[in-house]
Amino acid sequence: MDLSTTYLGLSLPHPFMPGASPMVDDLDTVRRLEDAGAAAIVMHSLFEEQLEHEQVATSSFLDTPADSFAEALDYLPEPEDFALGPEEYLQQISRIREAVDVPVIASLNGSHQGLLLDYAERIEQAGAHALELNLYVVATNPAEDAASLEDRLVSMVRDVKSNVRIPVAVKLSPYFTALASFSRRLAEEGADGLVLFNRFYQADIDVEELEAIRTLRFSDSHELLLRLRWLAILSSQLDVSLAVTGGVHTALDAVKAVMCGASAVQTVAALLSRGPEYLSVLRQDFENWLVEHEYESVEQMRGSMNLERCPDPAAYERANYVQILQSWQGSSKTL
Repeated sequence: MDLSTTYLGLSLPHPFMPGASPMVDDLDTVRRLEDAGAAAIVMHSLFEEQLEHEQVATSSFLDTPADSFAEALDYLPEPEDFALGPEEYLQQISRIREAVDVPVIASLNGSHQGLLLDYAERIEQAGAHALELNLYVVATNPAEDAASLEDRLVSMVRDVKSNVRIPVAVKLSPYFTALASFSRRLAEEGADGLVLFNRFYQADIDVEELEAIRTLRFSDSHELLLRLRWLAILSSQLDVSLAVTGGVHTALDAVKAVMCGASAVQTVAALLSRGPEYLSVLRQDFENWLVEHEYESVEQMRGSMNLERCPDPAAYERANYVQILQSWQGSSKTL
């Protein structure tokens, strides 16, 4: 059985890899992931807030009296909120490169150019095989319209691509007004791949203390459905690598993702809850499924359920929407 795939120009033995998570902070865990068969190691993000904090703090120390930047620093997370500072992050890339023999994919998270360009270059110099650019942005400013926001993000991707030679994947959220068009613009500006999708962590509210409560809930397989939809749409229209992240907990989840067009399958919650060794279980169950269904390779299966043969994807999606609502209404009449 040929499980090989190509992602971001990297030849991989199979599609499975850990997604961005704190697992990469511990080299023993990284080695366990490699032993479990990880096709690549995806690092968690280096955040633009970390880079801003470092720049503001440095300016405060060198150019101004103490505490002059106190207000500017208040809105930024404290350095201790991050497991690895900017310099430590670069060092960790080098350490992981030395510890394992699989590709290392680093990550930058932000929505403004600034220091991201400089650190993209430094990440390349530290030895990363590829870069995942996480475009995490929540559009809360009513003065910035959708077109302006998308122009800013496209410009950032263009500039990062012009400053590095390693492949760049763009990690997206599903909340863009015209996601297919925006994805095509990213591909035209040089993005080598897209990662679907970023997970937004929603805050709860403490009604007694009148405070926001940070919450973190693991994904489940139901979250995969939105990703399958957009994998099927984009893989039929764009010539870039596609990775799925969020909602992959079983081999069957991975089968669905590849059928819809994924070249790489990233999983996090399943590994955090079951341990790095679960990656080998996923890969083996995935291979068994292909054998049982008489596939000869991953490539034979990839994209077999995308919308390439559909002349009007929008009409197809609309028809599914109408039919499922009507079928529920029809069944309710018999109750």
